[in-house]
Amino acid sequence: MTEMLQEFFDSRGVTMQVDRQSGVIRGVKVLGLESRNGRSYLPDALVQAAPLYEGAKVNVNHPKGNPSAPRDYQDRIGIIRNVTARPSEGLFADFYFNPKHALAEQLIWDSGHAPENVGFSHNVEARTARRGDHVVVEAITRVQSVDLVADPATTRGLFESAEVAKLATSPPPSEAQPLTIDDLKRDYPALVECIREEMAGEVRRLREELDRLTTAETRHNQQKTARQLLREYHLPDPESNEPLARAITTEKFFESLLSSSDEKVMRKMVEERAQLVQALTGTCNTRNTIEGQPQSRDQHLVYGVGPTDIKSFLASIT
Repeated sequence: MTEMLQEFFDSRGVTMQVDRQSGVIRGVKVLGLESRNGRSYLPDALVQAAPLYEGAKVNVNHPKGNPSAPRDYQDRIGIIRNVTARPSEGLFADFYFNPKHALAEQLIWDSGHAPENVGFSHNVEARTARRGDHVVVEAITRVQSVDLVADPATTRGLFESAEVAKLATSPPPSEAQPLTIDDLKRDYPALVECIREEMAGEVRRLREELDRLTTAETRHNQQKTARQLLREYHLPDPESNEPLARAITTEKFFESLLSSSDEKVMRKMVEERAQLVQALTGTCNTRNTIEGQPQSRDQHLVYGVGPTDIKSFLASIT
C-alpha cells in the first residue's frame, strides 16, 4: 500500500559539527529506522531513498493542513546535502543553512547544546506493508519536503497525510454519523492538536488587542474626567499655548492626575492646585456657590493678577 507519511526524527545522541562561517551543520540525522509513530524502516529502503533526500529544501515548521501546500519564502532556511545511509542507524546528511536567517543563532546553539531540539519532519510518499500488528516501510518513493521543527522529542499525535485522505474519502455529511469531540481526539489526534494550537494563537492575539483597547479607553476616560475637573475649578487646559496657563497646568501635573484612578483623589489634587493659584494671584475663590452653582471671576483675571514672572510663579507652585 502506498501512502503519504509525516515522520519526526531528532539528532539526540549524534555528534554534530557546526561550521558557523560556512553555514553548515555536518552529521545531522535525517531519518531513523524506527518511527515515533510505531513504523519500522527497512535498511534497504533507506539506502534506496538516500538520493531522494539529496538537495531537499528545508523549511521552518511543517505546513499547516495539506502537506503539499506551497510554502512561504521566509520559511525557507536551508538545504540537505551529502546524504549517506548507515544501515544500522538511518540516514545522515549535512544541513546547509542560511546564517542570516532569523533562527540561525538558535539553530547553532541547539546543535551544540541541545541536539534533541534539532529535528526534521518529513512529508514522504512511501510503500508500506502490515506484518502482524506492525507497519513496515518497504520503500520511500517520493520526498515532498523536509521541515525543521521545534521540540521534535516531545511532539505527540504527529499529523499524517493518511488522516487527510481518510477524511476526504468519508461519506457525505448527510450519510455519515455526526462526529463528536471524542471521536476526533481518538481518530485524528494530530488534527485536533493543530486546530487547538491555531485557536490558542488566535485567542492570545484577541486578548492582546482587547488589553490594548481597554487601556486606550481607560486613558481617554481619565483625560476626559481630568479636563472636566480643570474647567470646574477654572484652571487652564493643559494644551493651552499661554505661558502662564502652561505654568499652572503643567504636563507633569496633568500626568499625575491621569495616574490616579480615583476621581475623589483627582478632584482633591485639582482643588489644591486651584487654591494655590488663588493664593498666589489674589483672585477670589474659584468655587463660590450661589444657588447651588459654582461661580468665579472671569478666567482672564487669574492671568491678570499676581506675579507676571513665569519662573517665579513656577517656583511658587512647585
